[in-house]
Amino acid sequence: MTVDITSKPRRIALGCEGSANKLGIGVILHEGTPGTPSERITVLSNIRHTFVSPPGTGFLPKDTARHHRSYFVRLAKQALAAANVTIDEIDCICYTKGPGMGAPLTSVAIAARTLALLWGKDLVGVNHCVGHIEMGRAITGAAHPVVLYVSGGNTQVIAYAEQRYRIFGETLDIAVGNCLDRFARALAISNDPAPGYNIEQMAKKGKVLLDLPYAVKGMDCSFSGILTRVEEMAALLKKGELKGPEGEEVTAEDLCFTLQETVFAMLVEITERAMAHVGSNQVLIVGGVGCNERLQEMMGAMARDRGGSVYATDERFCIDNGIMIAHAGLLAYETGFKTPIEESTCTQRFRTDEVLVKWRK
Repeated sequence: MTVDITSKPRRIALGCEGSANKLGIGVILHEGTPGTPSERITVLSNIRHTFVSPPGTGFLPKDTARHHRSYFVRLAKQALAAANVTIDEIDCICYTKGPGMGAPLTSVAIAARTLALLWGKDLVGVNHCVGHIEMGRAITGAAHPVVLYVSGGNTQVIAYAEQRYRIFGETLDIAVGNCLDRFARALAISNDPAPGYNIEQMAKKGKVLLDLPYAVKGMDCSFSGILTRVEEMAALLKKGELKGPEGEEVTAEDLCFTLQETVFAMLVEITERAMAHVGSNQVLIVGGVGCNERLQEMMGAMARDRGGSVYATDERFCIDNGIMIAHAGLLAYETGFKTPIEESTCTQRFRTDEVLVKWRK
């Protein structure tokens, strides 16, 4: 017998995220009438475990997938225990369909499919980017913001229109987070807890601003040339041959400071242009790089000049997590969306604007 999910006073979803090096499983509760201001959202659990590779290296898909397979069962048990819910209370299993790294995505999709079959639950495939946006909106209360989505795999400026999240600008090559991660390898900066976080802490001690390419092309950005140049500078630094504009000594902290200031200025520029285009005075920053306090500070200064404000979440929700997949999946499920088992695939390329956002009016 089919149950009308919208008639249930309590809807619960379990979300599974594993598109990169973070495995996250979360349980979320929706109460009240779906799609109305009366709908209340409660995070019941949000468990995460990160695959950390040695300094100077990145995380390979096969190693990351092995990590996710190794930790999935224990994280699922921890998430259920922390949420204090039974399997019978769960309405659907949500998983990241894409975008992301192929092998990690596949390992988590198979695990989510297994849970759906074992427990007799509906399955919901979720766009990773939409998960970030909807979690950010739910946590911050931002109504109609321009969204800056910045992470290791994505850099996009997004605004909602006519049941789609429209992409106004994006990277033309590598993501800003990938640029930061690869720069961290050049200086053998630790990947624990994350290379971007460690760059941020080092940048706070930097004082010398060096010259880097500034690559804004209309509404889009390019980071590959910047990365090439800063890697060359890192090699010169190791040889003791890198000097500042006045011939002064340059440190690794100065390089971190220079890179952050340059790429974040580019992101602020294209975000401001999108705000002017759509007539919004709200900016919502989502994705792992969105945790960066300097990015939030620079974006806040721009937004205040426009009479607006910036919304951002802390590391519990801006870094990849299972609860964002559970929340976005449950929003879709409440509109009647389901992913048949035979279609429960995943894909490395899944555009943000491909998703029909039926839950927003």
